[in-house]
Amino acid sequence: MSSHAPYPIGTSGRPWGESERAEWLSQQKIRRSYAADVLSVIETLRARFDVSEYGRLDYAPHNYPLFAIKSRDWRDELPIALVTGGVHGYETSGVHGALRFVGQHAADYAGRANLVVVPCVSPWAYERIHRWNAAALDPNRSFRENSPAQESVALMRLVAPIRDRVLVHIDLHETTDSDESEFRPALAARDGVAYEPGEIPDGFYLVDDSAHPQPAFQQAVIAAVAKVTHIAPADSQGEIIGSPVVAAGVIEYALNQLGLCAGITSAPYKTTTEVYPDSPRATPEQCNAAQVAAVCAAIDFALAHPAKASVGQ
Repeated sequence: MSSHAPYPIGTSGRPWGESERAEWLSQQKIRRSYAADVLSVIETLRARFDVSEYGRLDYAPHNYPLFAIKSRDWRDELPIALVTGGVHGYETSGVHGALRFVGQHAADYAGRANLVVVPCVSPWAYERIHRWNAAALDPNRSFRENSPAQESVALMRLVAPIRDRVLVHIDLHETTDSDESEFRPALAARDGVAYEPGEIPDGFYLVDDSAHPQPAFQQAVIAAVAKVTHIAPADSQGEIIGSPVVAAGVIEYALNQLGLCAGITSAPYKTTTEVYPDSPRATPEQCNAAQVAAVCAAIDFALAHPAKASVGQ
């Protein structure tokens, strides 16, 4: 049985209070630039798409504008495809994959679908390469009424007017080695519970909605991504990150119950991607390309099977 050193902040068995959160916050340093990496790219897209500021994050002394990129040829009769990235700021390919999709493929859907792309939901965390926001909260467990996370509140407010009109929503994520080396131990320490080590899957996988699963849709995305990077196998228990594998590269979560971003609309087609950037078999380029392939496959399948929109809703 392996042993793990206690997390350096807090007291074992006791949830963090304000002093522990302040200590944690004091250790978070800016490691890359939201303005240089994300906002500069969004600026280049303004000539072809409608770009709107849908909110701001106020983490004094830092203030972050939040942007959505939308189809310029918006038509109310068309279905809506929602793409979100950077809900966890450290998951790099989610952000850059979303931006690459807009730059290279969004025009392909003109006259076929209205696109809403939010490439970086959590810019504070993007700059610090972290999972949480400045309040030590996980935005991807905070998409619910009376959410304490600014990032989640802003995105839900943006989506509210179209919530019941979205046909497909794909939320772009990564599973990294740092999940086990930092973020899950930090979560256990923050909540005052014992840290239970897990296994990081080597490869790409998807998270379907257990309340309204769409297996054919998920497999269409898996098939497209398999041409770009490898798909994660099940572990010895037939699971991926503790959940049963229901089909090749697919697990299921209760999206709404867990407050996950992929559950913020009534879309019949929804999924969360999980790329593994730390694999010796994958490069950053492959990770970005995998996210783009997943987005295109998701939208293509949904547009080809719109009748499903009335099933289970």
